[in-house]
Amino acid sequence: MAEVVGVRFGEAGKIYYFDGSGHELPVGTYVVVETSHGEEVGRVVVAPDQVLSAEIKEPLKPVTRVAEREDLEKADSLRTRTQENLPLVRDLVVAHELPMRVVDAHYDLQGSQLTVYFTAEDRVDFRGLVREVSDVLQTRVQMLQVGDRDRAKMVDGIGRCGERLCCSSWQASFPTISIRMAKEQALPLNPSKISGACGRLLCCLVYEYEQYRDLRGQLPKVGQTVSTPVGVAKVTALGVLKQTVTLRLEQGYATLEMPVDEMRLQFGTAVRPVEVIEEVDTPPRAEEAIRTTDGGGSEEGESGESQQGGKRRPRRRRRGRRARRPAAATGGEAKTAHN
Repeated sequence: MAEVVGVRFGEAGKIYYFDGSGHELPVGTYVVVETSHGEEVGRVVVAPDQVLSAEIKEPLKPVTRVAEREDLEKADSLRTRTQENLPLVRDLVVAHELPMRVVDAHYDLQGSQLTVYFTAEDRVDFRGLVREVSDVLQTRVQMLQVGDRDRAKMVDGIGRCGERLCCSSWQASFPTISIRMAKEQALPLNPSKISGACGRLLCCLVYEYEQYRDLRGQLPKVGQTVSTPVGVAKVTALGVLKQTVTLRLEQGYATLEMPVDEMRLQFGTAVRPVEVIEEVDTPPRAEEAIRTTDGGGSEEGESGESQQGGKRRPRRRRRGRRARRPAAATGGEAKTAHN
């Protein structure tokens, strides 16, 4: 069975799996592997006995060799060369008037291929740019379009918390984030407040989302009316982290903030939604006699009630039927007269 190892390229890059059979590859070993961008130097971060079989989904490429000192020095020199050539690539993009932004670039270990990463709102025809960059740098050029989150990951920076961006320092993949997470945590729905350096929703909205959901599920909803021994009150605010509830009494408009545990302890089962205690007991209504709309309908109802021994007998309304008879007769006469 192949000895599978997990290899990472970059500080917080995605983990790729390779066949490390025939090599002694403890965690931290630098290896040379073949990728879609040519040969690259990566670092082993998952030992063979730590790889889950469920994570292996395709045939694996073998580890070429354990990286030597010369390979590491060459990789460092190529990174320096990349930083020197990036301004040239950006100038050529401006010269070609292309609606794209060059983010980063990367040479393979042989220095024979340059991969340029860029962002753009739409598809860009960069064939002319590739030919010119290839002629100037005397190397093959590959252009790859990335998203806003990948751009922030490559560029790196400081977040609004004062620390390095999570995606650049330790986060290997991007989580799924929705605006609902900001609502659950009672954050202001202002894009400038809940957006990161990439312009998308902050990744850190995911970190405490489940805890907020659990804590919020133990509190009443804002706007809910509850009954307390001191009167009916309305929930005006919640302290999710502090587990407090702010109540406003309807009589006197007094405001009270108290821990939810103390509220349950003090009021006990008396604290419950008003909808539970406001049960309307409606006595069964006596059946009303159905009156006819003909003249003297009330008298007929009374006579009918006396004839049946006090029982009302429902009668059919005959107003519509009687009202239609003259119309039908008139229509018949009119038709006869017409004929």
